[in-house]
Amino acid sequence: MQQTVTTRSIMLDFADATGLADTSDEPRRYLWTDAFALCNYLQLYRQTSEKQYLQLALKLVDQVHLTLGKHHSDSEHRGWLSGLDEEQARLHPTIAGLRIGKRLNERQADEAYDDHLEWDRDGQYFHYLTKWMHALNRVSQVTGKSIYNQWALELAKVAHAAFCYTPTWGGGKRMYWKMSIDLSRPQVDSMGQHDPLDGLITCLQLAATAKGFPETPAELNLDTEIEDLTAMCAGGNWATEDSLGIGGLLTDAYTLVQLIAANHLHETTRLESLLDDIERSLQAFVTNNQLQQPAKYRLAFRELGLTIGLHAIDRMQKTIEQHPEKFTNLHQLSSTLNNLSRFHHINEFIENFWLQPEHRTVDSWLEHDDINNVMLATSLSPDGYL
Repeated sequence: MQQTVTTRSIMLDFADATGLADTSDEPRRYLWTDAFALCNYLQLYRQTSEKQYLQLALKLVDQVHLTLGKHHSDSEHRGWLSGLDEEQARLHPTIAGLRIGKRLNERQADEAYDDHLEWDRDGQYFHYLTKWMHALNRVSQVTGKSIYNQWALELAKVAHAAFCYTPTWGGGKRMYWKMSIDLSRPQVDSMGQHDPLDGLITCLQLAATAKGFPETPAELNLDTEIEDLTAMCAGGNWATEDSLGIGGLLTDAYTLVQLIAANHLHETTRLESLLDDIERSLQAFVTNNQLQQPAKYRLAFRELGLTIGLHAIDRMQKTIEQHPEKFTNLHQLSSTLNNLSRFHHINEFIENFWLQPEHRTVDSWLEHDDINNVMLATSLSPDGYL
């Protein structure tokens, strides 16, 4: 119960601080943070049955689309990214993607690239878009309304079309790391290590949900996107020492487990390989442990991304135990998950560290206050996101 109260207080404060509770000020929206926040409000609604949390969730969807679905305030352009009229744009708010929400406008085509400054510039990130797709999918699951998953499907199609490309030198398709706000040009050419995997599993999730909504338009079918992303993931090595990256792999693995259990997807081989990479990643993370450093040298949201993922381990074990007939090589999966469960102590260590008030007063926390608070709330009550 204490975790629910803590999550509740964090999320109510977030609503006040970012203009969600009171629209008299210009709302402060950031796509990654808002995706986790949306899942938190949905979980609070499910836990308490209090309609204020569902209202905050649906209001957040509208604010994100009205803010990040339109051009940056410093841009020479105005209105919706899609260029559609107001009525059509509201019906299809994700059809041209969504801005990150960075404080600086994007780098123009004739501006020199600055690696440090680019982190503060706006644009579109694929891995932020998949987080919002996931959150919209959760809204459909909680409300029973297909429109939110349809918006996620539209976002999946435009993101795939914009970020995926075939190199001029040949070979298989690749993905850009960052695109311009209008999706017309890449801002950062390099490919995120986990973007193809994240895209594939998110598309599988959206497609599975769409099957439960016969009214979903046929043109939102994701077969082409799934085929492309499957090819891009072939032979992929997902191992990483980055805490946030490991957390993402764990949540992807749990989504895959849920999809296999519910839809009997033939993805057990992919799951085995992914879990092996996760085990190697966690072993490397422990070997190069950075968690003994003072708070001022640590980034809470990256560590909390790991704890959110660690919560998925026991949930994977329970799901597989409940549906053993859906999983091939059950012994190997159970053995790997038992190995992963040895890392649960990291979860408690990180959460307890950031729950101490003095650790939330350092600059490294305050500079990322919104995202840190929201992801702490998600870690304390992860089922809305997971």
